[in-house]
Amino acid sequence: MKLFVKYVNTLFVVTAMTLIMAVCVLILNNGYEKEGWIFTFFKSWLIMLPIAYVSALIIIPLANKLTLYIFRA
Repeated sequence: MKLFVKYVNTLFVVTAMTLIMAVCVLILNNGYEKEGWIFTFFKSWLIMLPIAYVSALIIIPLANKLTLYIFRA
């Protein structure tokens, strides 16, 4: 069960971050005035979520190794 903890934790972090990013970018580009902004938000969020999740699974271990390398020196 502990094997899946890091994957579920990453999913929670990535979900929250992509949700915030999708809302911010949508508001910056279109604002609330555009009709159908909620559909556009969910569409962009559903595209961003798997991309960010896979990216996080690749980047987090590399970032951990780099951090350990920097602070060991």
